[in-house]
Amino acid sequence: MKNLTTLMLCLTFSFMSCQTKKEKTKMQLEVENAAPIEVPLKDGMARAYFASGCFWCVEAIYESVKGVSEVINGYAGGYTDNPTYHASNTGRTGHAEAVEVIYDPTVVSFSTLLDVYFGSQNVSQVNGQGPDRGSQYRSIIFYQNKAQKAIIDQKKETLGKALNISVAAEVYPFLKFWKGEDYHQNYERLHPNNSYIRNVSIPRLRKFQQKFPDLLKSKH
Repeated sequence: MKNLTTLMLCLTFSFMSCQTKKEKTKMQLEVENAAPIEVPLKDGMARAYFASGCFWCVEAIYESVKGVSEVINGYAGGYTDNPTYHASNTGRTGHAEAVEVIYDPTVVSFSTLLDVYFGSQNVSQVNGQGPDRGSQYRSIIFYQNKAQKAIIDQKKETLGKALNISVAAEVYPFLKFWKGEDYHQNYERLHPNNSYIRNVSIPRLRKFQQKFPDLLKSKH
């Protein structure tokens, strides 16, 4: 009887697990196939959204670019409300660590921000960047309208053909950006001696800066 009870419990939990996975897949598909939301200009500034591994790294990269006034760390691409750092790290929220890039479109274009995006990561790495692995670190580009999606698709296709690889970045409609916890903001600047910042973020930033010197803000 004990063995039968154990078997029944195992079957029950297996069924529940399968149902949960199916439901998550359904919810993720709904996110990926939704109509995009376009964020209006505010005081002449536009907003773009990207996921490319640890947001500490991506924040520092975009903040070094001319025309970018601010970068905010947070979460996007998932199907749960009010995601937190710890919840997204489980990989069960569907969200990836993402950034909101606030920029002046008269100085830097969305197309150039995409060049920054592709030029500052390992474009073939699936579900992660560098030492960071998992769906919460996957690469995603968020589009707000058909014009942006067309630019993304064209650049992704061209890059894939040029390098003869499959570009890992996913392409999602932008739906909502959830701002991350306060302690994650301006992390690279505020914690220059953090071992991760020294060994991962700063080398990634410097590699980008050496590759795209013409895109960098001038130093005073």
